[in-house]
Amino acid sequence: MTEKETKVLEKNPEKSLRYENILRWFRENVPVAKSELHYDNPFELIIAVILSAQCTDKRVNMVTPPLYKRFPTPESLAAASFEEVYGYIKSVSYPNNKTRHLLGMAKMLVENYGAIVPDTVEELQKLPGVGRKTANVVASIIYKAPVIAVDTHVFRVANRTGLSCGKNPLEVEKELTENIPAEERAIAHHWLILHGRYVCTARKPKCDECGIWRWCASSQRTPLE
Repeated sequence: MTEKETKVLEKNPEKSLRYENILRWFRENVPVAKSELHYDNPFELIIAVILSAQCTDKRVNMVTPPLYKRFPTPESLAAASFEEVYGYIKSVSYPNNKTRHLLGMAKMLVENYGAIVPDTVEELQKLPGVGRKTANVVASIIYKAPVIAVDTHVFRVANRTGLSCGKNPLEVEKELTENIPAEERAIAHHWLILHGRYVCTARKPKCDECGIWRWCASSQRTPLE
């Protein structure tokens, strides 16, 4: 842990204890956690993550198999027409924008990166359709970068539990990064996403099923239960 991280935790011992207990619970009870998007290589993952913006992984996984088969390389996708790509992804959210993003991303990979997906967050964010969250996801999963992507699930769980009080994704990302060891940031991203997707859901959190309720700032359960 760096000197900066130590000072942050020393300023808030309650939050330090919360991080310690929640991370330990996930470590012991969810030793394996990974993306639910289907992909076989970095190019397929970046396609899937672009398509997953404001769309469910289930829907993305329905449309990507034929898309991957038709466009297995950046070169093949870069040479495609808007109409053809749109036909494959028209059932996802914002298909027009995402079609443009996929075509632009593939063309830039071919022209600027030798058809290889960049290995840094900074370079990834230069690609059309790739914002900070998408870049962090790809860098974390493919290149094991010690970064945390903050989507709606991570944002919600971090704020509800009291791991963060950030008012926007970047603030939450910075706070999680400061308090989660570098070697656990990649899996912690998936711990929080899956917890938000299946337990700490948006409309009605399932506090009775929650394994970390004891350390949650918003838990609806009490120690008497």
